Amino acid sequence: MSLILSIETSTKVCSVALHQAGLPVAATHFYIEKATAKLVTVAIEEIMANSGHRLADLDAIAVAKGPGSYTGLRIGTATAKGLCFALQKPLVAIGTLEAMAAGVRRFYVGRSHLFCPMIDARRMEVYCALFDDELNLASPVEAKVLDENSFSDFLVDNHVVFFGDGAAKFRPKLLPSPRVSFIDGVWPSALQVGERAYPLFTKAVFEDVETFEPYYLKEFVGTAKTSLT
Repeated sequence: MSLILSIETSTKVCSVALHQAGLPVAATHFYIEKATAKLVTVAIEEIMANSGHRLADLDAIAVAKGPGSYTGLRIGTATAKGLCFALQKPLVAIGTLEAMAAGVRRFYVGRSHLFCPMIDARRMEVYCALFDDELNLASPVEAKVLDENSFSDFLVDNHVVFFGDGAAKFRPKLLPSPRVSFIDGVWPSALQVGERAYPLFTKAVFEDVETFEPYYLKEFVGTAKTSLT
């Protein structure tokens, strides 16, 4: 029975989860402004202890690869890679926006919608993508400057669900429409990272631990802080 530890630190809400055969065993979420390596490490230790498992029992480590906070992604990646090296376990990487879409899609089973997770990237810019109800990409992951015409082509024939901390600044730009829904309070979660990691684990779709880097999407430019930090 595969045991996968998942780490999600892409935004100011960081989380750790443990899954067995794709089913959640335990999870911890911290709703704080900045994740720290120490906080993530303590959460991992507590989850393993409370679940009755040892780190040596793990079969793989999963991590959210971004986009998102530069600092957060570095912390999550460094922690995951450190565990992989120390334990000699494989690494599975899951897109942060994909994990967010997976968490929302479960509430729309049987309905044909497009799902648009948005992570705030400062000013009127967001990291976003569009997923269909099978979590296939309908529009690629991108850093997008929002205006009143954003996603207008998709709204002609589709119902689009917007969510994530970047969606709040998009809402005032859209006129009320039966083709638009907004969901508040949606953050990336290690629960969905672990859920999405399990099928990849069964197919042995692993990252090269030595060379793996987060998907920052945009280059970090000095102190400009064009992304969450």
